[in-house]
Amino acid sequence: MTAAALALVLAAALAHATWNYFLKRARGGAGFMTLVAIVAAVIWAPLAAGQWIHEGYEFRLVHLWPIVASAAIHTAYFILLDRGYRSGDLSVVYPLARATGPILTIAAAILVLGERPGALALAGAALVIVGAYLLTGNPLRLFSRDRPKGAGFALLTGCSIALYTVVDKIAVSHYLIPPIVFDWACLLTRSAMLLPVAGSAAALAESWRVDRRAIVLVAILSPLAYILVLTALVFTPVSLVAPAREMSILFGALMGAHFLKERDARRRIIGAGVIVLGIAGLALG
Repeated sequence: MTAAALALVLAAALAHATWNYFLKRARGGAGFMTLVAIVAAVIWAPLAAGQWIHEGYEFRLVHLWPIVASAAIHTAYFILLDRGYRSGDLSVVYPLARATGPILTIAAAILVLGERPGALALAGAALVIVGAYLLTGNPLRLFSRDRPKGAGFALLTGCSIALYTVVDKIAVSHYLIPPIVFDWACLLTRSAMLLPVAGSAAALAESWRVDRRAIVLVAILSPLAYILVLTALVFTPVSLVAPAREMSILFGALMGAHFLKERDARRRIIGAGVIVLGIAGLALG
């Protein structure tokens, strides 16, 4: 992985962990997610238009399928993630969701996209995943009745991460849809998909009244994080980008420990250290 790609992915990781922190603190719900998508589409429209014109992007009908597919998967992703945060801790739901995605993404990148990452990069990816699971405690608990609250939603969220990462890689590297344009089109489509489940206009107004600060921050940081990732995907294999993104787990764990006063700081530090070693393997591989 090049230094430029690593810088993009690490910046994305920090932005990603930050918006998840604000989502955890908010009341959340379908109305919240709908407003985030609408506000984000408005905020990012000028940049999308600028990239569209600057790069001379030409829309083709075949581009609709990755846009609709990604929007649908992202809709499921946000709903599952929000449900996880309503029932579980940031330091449980976030690491599980972020670690499950790369496991499936790497397998899909190798089996579907034909990518062949080097041995050192694969070892680094494995360390990132191991570190993520260390942050959640004993992984065997995930398959028992006393698994952490929100773990089920987190695992399903991870599955959606794997799906949209592969679809979006195809969109920006095969169809060459500019990253900001692609993400903005997905935001518009996701807004339309969420509106039927968002509730009444009064419910949306109440969600805005209670959580408007978090809505705006998530609307800025969530697309920013993913646009940085999509930009890296243009010239970097998805099997390297997806695991490197999980540096956000370290940032999320620190936010949970410092701002939310969550427990087990020592275990989180160990897990974060394993993740850092994994990132080094990815960079060198």
